[in-house]
Amino acid sequence: MEIERKFLVLNEDWKVGAVGTFLHQGYLNRHPQRSVRVRVKGQQAFLTIKGMVSEISRFEYEYPVPLADAEHMLKELCEPPTLEKTRYLVEYEGMCWEIDEFHGDNAGLVVAEIELENEEQSFAKPPWLGEEVSQDSRYLNINLSQHPYCQW
Repeated sequence: MEIERKFLVLNEDWKVGAVGTFLHQGYLNRHPQRSVRVRVKGQQAFLTIKGMVSEISRFEYEYPVPLADAEHMLKELCEPPTLEKTRYLVEYEGMCWEIDEFHGDNAGLVVAEIELENEEQSFAKPPWLGEEVSQDSRYLNINLSQHPYCQW
């Protein structure tokens, strides 16, 4: 079970000392209730199946796949367009934040995500954290691939 909350980012203060990894991902299936994603992360590749439980909770199954297979799926099988972003891991008060800086048609969008143990778990909010967008479906990667940030 993936329990995740998303926030916009106010500034680049989080970026000090952060190292990012480039991600390229696409969708083999973009059904609103369940999706199948292919992701290349550096020199690793994964096939991920997600099923919606609530606005912030999803069933998630992730499996490693050969890099060459994933690159072929991204090019030949995924529904266009695919999505590119750089992901940074930033620790704040004992919690790991994933900061996604989007590229291409989603350039200018920076989103911070935190994974939680349960939907009620409390956490410290970093000073660079902005508005929560967990319940705004426009910010789901699956929707950003179809309706990019530049078209809003």
